Amino acid sequence: MANENGGPEGGQTSDIDLSRPSIARVYDAVLGGKDNYEVDRVVADQVRRTMPHISDVGWFNRAVLGRAVRYLAQEAGIRQFIDLGAGLPTLENTHQVAQRYAPDARVVYVDNDPIVLAHGRALLEENERTSVVTADLREPAAVLAHQGVRRLIDFSEPVGVLLIGMLHHLHDDENPQGIVDAYLDAVPSGSHLVITAFCDTGPEARGVEETMLEFLGTGRFRTTEEITAYFKGLDLLEPGVVSLPLWRPDAPVALPLTVAQRLMAGGVARKP
Repeated sequence: MANENGGPEGGQTSDIDLSRPSIARVYDAVLGGKDNYEVDRVVADQVRRTMPHISDVGWFNRAVLGRAVRYLAQEAGIRQFIDLGAGLPTLENTHQVAQRYAPDARVVYVDNDPIVLAHGRALLEENERTSVVTADLREPAAVLAHQGVRRLIDFSEPVGVLLIGMLHHLHDDENPQGIVDAYLDAVPSGSHLVITAFCDTGPEARGVEETMLEFLGTGRFRTTEEITAYFKGLDLLEPGVVSLPLWRPDAPVALPLTVAQRLMAGGVARKP
């Protein structure tokens, strides 16, 4: 529910810069949530003008998160997860999926938006195996040393490292490959990396990219080959890096895919 400032009820606006949109809150607005402000809705509306079905893309992303986490918990035996750039809580969050299949699974959410911390703590206050920490994923050393991460994550055991819909928010000069490598260097053999990202699939995708760069300041769409390169040195699981609906779907997917279905790509890999 919105407060008098046009944002989420209960949100502490004193710590929030309402002159700038937030990635987490824009994503919430795209999904039709209420934990956002007018500055975020402006960006979401602009993206919708370029890609009317952008909310579908958001749900494709949530769905593949669920399938990937289910695989890691149920088949790969992963019992601890770091969800980097987690965003605001919504349906089928990482801890809900993981703990459904592995009740002893531990999950740490990392995000740099203070509103994520406030809402996450309210949601998780009775879940001792899950925590939310405020940190910037672009600073792996700080994230990995954070006491909230260290409390739940044992780095001598395999970890599921999740970068869901985040790497396109890192510009090339921010060394996204180096950031990915830093997290993977910190976890042992048997750990898994999950990535989803906006994919440069043609003129429609580049139109969305231009809108995001103009109104949000981030949104670097990369080719399938560029996204695949993030998994270098890892064992990429079948079917590789593909459009999100094609990653181990629960039901047959009609072809050809729509523009919205092709707008993001992702994959899962195991550290040997």
